Formats: sequence, structure tokens, C-alpha cells
Amino acid sequence: MARILIALSAILLLSACASQIDAGVSAAPEAPGFWWGLWHGFIFPWSFLGSLFSPDIAVYAVPNKGGWYDFGYFCGICFLGGGTIGSAKARQ
Repeated sequence: MARILIALSAILLLSACASQIDAGVSAAPEAPGFWWGLWHGFIFPWSFLGSLFSPDIAVYAVPNKGGWYDFGYFCGICFLGGGTIGSAKARQ
């Protein structure tokens, strides 16, 4: 139990140091927001494969609108991409 608490404390301390650089966030109207993040999360598997063969393909848009883009990206990977649904079906 002590090892688990130490590991969780270390993870918490390290994650507290994480931040996004200001150059990655844009307030411009054309910057990708939630809906583009959702789409980019959904196509992540294919984007990742393409990025292995071409330096012109990216899996994440920079700059973007920040938290809303990230939330859309997360939803796209987890829900639309089958991240959580696929693992739930495999356990049954």
C-alpha cells in the first residue's frame, strides 16, 4: 500500500509541473476548437500511421484554442475512436 501511495504522489507531483506553452494556444477565430479536436481525435489512428511515413502529417493541431480543442481530441479518441467502447466489449 505504501508503494502505491508513493507512486501516486510522484505522478501527482510530476503532473503538477505540466503546462502548455503560450505559442500552442491561439485566440484567432480560425484556430481549431472543439469540433476540429473531435475530428482529429477520431482520425488519430490513421494520422499516426501517415505521420510515420510523411513529415507533413501531424496528429495534433498547433496552435489551437487550448482546453476545448484538447477536450474534443480526448472525446474523439475515447468515444468515437473506440478507445473505451472497444475495451469494454473485449471484457464481456
